[in-house]
Amino acid sequence: MKSVALHNLGCKVNAYELEVIGQKLQEKGYRIVPFDDIADVYIVNTCTVTNIADRKSRQMLHRAKRRNPDAVVVAVGCYVQTGKEEALLDGSIDLAVGNNRKKELPEILEAFLREREASGKEGTSGNAGLVEEKTFHYKSVVDINKEQEYEEMMPEDSAEARQTAEHTRAYIKIQDGCNQFCSYCIIPYARGRVRSRKPEDVLREVKQLAAGGCREVVLTGIHISSYGIDFIQKTDGDYLESGSDLRQTAQERQYLLNLVREIAEVPGIARIRLGSLEPRIITESFVGGLAALPKVCPHFHLSLQSGCDATLKRMNRHYTAEEYYEKVKLLRKAFDHPAITTDVIVGFPGETDEEFEITAAFLEKVHFFEMHVFKYSVRKGTVAAGMEDQVPEQVKNERSARLLTLERRMSREYREQYIGKEITVLTEDCAELLGENWRTGHTQTYVKAAVPAGQAGRNELITGRVTGFLTDEILRIKLHGTNRV
Repeated sequence: MKSVALHNLGCKVNAYELEVIGQKLQEKGYRIVPFDDIADVYIVNTCTVTNIADRKSRQMLHRAKRRNPDAVVVAVGCYVQTGKEEALLDGSIDLAVGNNRKKELPEILEAFLREREASGKEGTSGNAGLVEEKTFHYKSVVDINKEQEYEEMMPEDSAEARQTAEHTRAYIKIQDGCNQFCSYCIIPYARGRVRSRKPEDVLREVKQLAAGGCREVVLTGIHISSYGIDFIQKTDGDYLESGSDLRQTAQERQYLLNLVREIAEVPGIARIRLGSLEPRIITESFVGGLAALPKVCPHFHLSLQSGCDATLKRMNRHYTAEEYYEKVKLLRKAFDHPAITTDVIVGFPGETDEEFEITAAFLEKVHFFEMHVFKYSVRKGTVAAGMEDQVPEQVKNERSARLLTLERRMSREYREQYIGKEITVLTEDCAELLGENWRTGHTQTYVKAAVPAGQAGRNELITGRVTGFLTDEILRIKLHGTNRV
């Protein structure tokens, strides 16, 4: 029985895909071991969202080869997809598999191992003699302008997570790819155009997870707001793209809403959480449809990137700050104190002090629950990489620090509103805090809270009153009576 060590870099979609790969390898008899152990095979699911992500991907691949020079080191994912020439020359990589062939990785690996053994190269390090295309499996690398390759990358029915190590919550990949082409982003080139999973396939996976005890599902993807746009066809038979007009039609929005409605009917599922959304999908009818479903968590990650219209235009984001704010108001009208989170990029090329101040004021106006603040990182191959007026690193650091301070204050203020109120928490893990054992979990709005470990088990919905903060980020709950579901 060969041992395989897995390591994931990047987004939740990557994590989901690596989990599926791990399950398939286990079904074929491989033994999964920790990445720091000595293994026969190391698989690194790489990320390429920034140059830093590329570097981290290379570092993990090199670490694997140093750990066991005789192992087969497999690079899979976005770094391979966009940087195959660099990967080809990397002596730590024995096998590279692009995004469009992830689903075939177990079979590709077995074929590689058979060929390696037959050639007498087993037990040797490096990829000398093994870099021909027949072993470096990145052929049919995504070209989003070629319909044939687009078809080859359609999600497979078999690409499902039939079990999860975390039975409380499971991530469900509902689509792949992106058609937006923001000027800073390489992902459309790494993931290709939008491809949506069939609703019946998603539902089958949700039912399997529910049967295994999972009570919360998180719908995720590269761009879930575009779910279903590839189901709509033009009269000439070509797949519809949203590239020029990013304002979704009612028909497009309905696909995601209908999917959520169907998942809400699955017995055992108590919560449905949506991954990152684009502002364009937020309309009164869409939000009203979600609000009519009690299982939908009022926790919305609405991607912003900048609060300045001039910066948004350079980013190719296709909305204004005021339009974004109108979307936030729709969510707050339909839900009681929804948790609104977002992403913000500081130091984008050409961002002046004035533009940054406009963004900072806008963030204060919206008053987010949480913000993910990123310093702009040049990504080779994107439009923004060639823009003039790149912002000095020191300025990025100062702006990032200021927004992080703002984020901590707003996040604390959002949590404080729960003190003295009753909340329901889906319990997860135990943790030692302040010298005592506590059972932690999350509310529907993804606020973390805890009760004494002896008062709740794992994967229970419990209701109690918030008495204050246990730590800076964790609320303390007092139970009264039997408040379990």
